Amino acid sequence: MAVFGNLADKLQRTLGKLRGKGKLTEQDVKEALREVRLALLEADVNFKVVGEFTARVRERAVGQEVMASLTPAHQVIKIVHEELTELMGGTQSKLELASKPPTVVMLVGLQGAGKTTSAAKLANLLRKQGHRPLLVAGDVYRPAAIKQLQVLGEQLQAPVFTLGDQVSPVDIAKASVEHARRHANDIVLLDTAGRLHINEELMAELETIDQAVSPKQVLLVVDAMTGQDALNVANSFNENLDIDGIILTKLDGDARGGAALSVKAVTGKPIKFAATGEKLDALEPFYPDRMASRILGMGDVLTLIERAEAQIDEEKAREMADKLRTADFTFEDFLDQLEQVRKMGPLDQLLDMLPGVPGMKGLQGMQVDEKQFSQVEAIVRSMTVEERLRPEIIDGSRKRRIANGSGTKVQDVNRLLKQFSQTRQMLRQLGALDKKARRKRGGPFGLFR
Repeated sequence: MAVFGNLADKLQRTLGKLRGKGKLTEQDVKEALREVRLALLEADVNFKVVGEFTARVRERAVGQEVMASLTPAHQVIKIVHEELTELMGGTQSKLELASKPPTVVMLVGLQGAGKTTSAAKLANLLRKQGHRPLLVAGDVYRPAAIKQLQVLGEQLQAPVFTLGDQVSPVDIAKASVEHARRHANDIVLLDTAGRLHINEELMAELETIDQAVSPKQVLLVVDAMTGQDALNVANSFNENLDIDGIILTKLDGDARGGAALSVKAVTGKPIKFAATGEKLDALEPFYPDRMASRILGMGDVLTLIERAEAQIDEEKAREMADKLRTADFTFEDFLDQLEQVRKMGPLDQLLDMLPGVPGMKGLQGMQVDEKQFSQVEAIVRSMTVEERLRPEIIDGSRKRRIANGSGTKVQDVNRLLKQFSQTRQMLRQLGALDKKARRKRGGPFGLFR
């Protein structure tokens, strides 16, 4: 599911209607904003926030400068984008680091919000930035919480500090900071206990830890799927602990997403990170302008490029460009490309980041079937190395063997072979075009640059 699901679809349809009108009247804007207001309320955005948001957009949208412009619809969409960006914080809010290491970051929140997983995801993100984070198992109450963090730490090859579940969380926190100093860990990520609901005991313990280690950042982990409850939780934690920012989890699983749009306006505290999947690399710095673009179907090319740069091997990419130019593309190359693309995240999220794609007719609400990709992968992996390099040798008996090995039908194998053959034929034609253009221009044409 794309981030913000139904809300994004409704806003894109509503604003798309304006594009088709050419010149706009105040009534056109009024009707569009009524639909925007309903979409935001249905998405569980705080009603007061919705009222203030639509009032600001209306005031700007019906101004003389907009209504008299050559493209009033685009001007209105630009205003909605700017106001959405401002609503979510305006600019990116980075994690603040202490002038003298280690920087202590305390993660707080209710049980089930995803604190432990978020701690591991944040450690993964920080390691990629060159830091040496220490994960601290400070939740001594939830069964298997310590073991969960240790398992995640092993997956990341990141150190996990624990004193077991018989030591007080305050003592664990203090000892972890000393451990970090001795072992040159520049960031301490303190996973704390949660409760099923807010109570005095929970807050008192967190306040004691806060006083004991003076964290540079207190980050509240909030489950986006809890809707309005997320705002109540955020307010309570902020009143007691004066939080510095928010990590929003399960943003990919919520068709409403109103918490993300409301939390900054209601608490005054920025969203610093957003989790858009279950994998340990599915945590991103939160950019309000990029998120607004994704909600409105304008794409998010910068995040897409950053993911590609982080996951795709540059040398392999150059080799693949050469193979595409000469149409020397095999099923071995196909598997390699599939693996690299999958590293970048779920395919529906990648499509969501391409400008114009989310709003394209026929693609709205489209669910990318990952099972189809798994089926194709199974077919290719059931081929021998020679068959992957020379698919033309695959005859009837080989097709039956491949189908049996991949748990598919011969028709599925035939379909893939046909599509692959057509793709290679197209590449040959484009390659011929490229060569012809090179001869004319005396240089690269750019088709396969």
